Amino acid sequence: MPTNTLKARTFEVDQEGFLTRRDEWSEDLAADLAALIGIELTEAHREPLRFMREDSAVTGVTPTLRRMQKVGGFDIKTLFALYPGKPAKKMAWLAGLPKPVGCV
Repeated sequence: MPTNTLKARTFEVDQEGFLTRRDEWSEDLAADLAALIGIELTEAHREPLRFMREDSAVTGVTPTLRRMQKVGGFDIKTLFALYPGKPAKKMAWLAGLPKPVGCV
């Protein structure tokens, strides 16, 4: 597995840059990764990331946007505003989870 280093933190990633080890994730790492893509994490940004991590710990898979809406109660338009472009992919990357199934 390839490794990345960011602010003296080393972590394993897959070929697309998604973390491969859940235990290497932290909210500080998420904030540092977000800065790389021009996002400053606020509490509104962190809530869906926390939900994704909690949900994936139970289900074993990264939640899709549909699941984020149905189970997590998140508004899809709000997620697109917080994470423009490809919110599911960006949130999974920042949450230290695998890319969601069906995400291109």
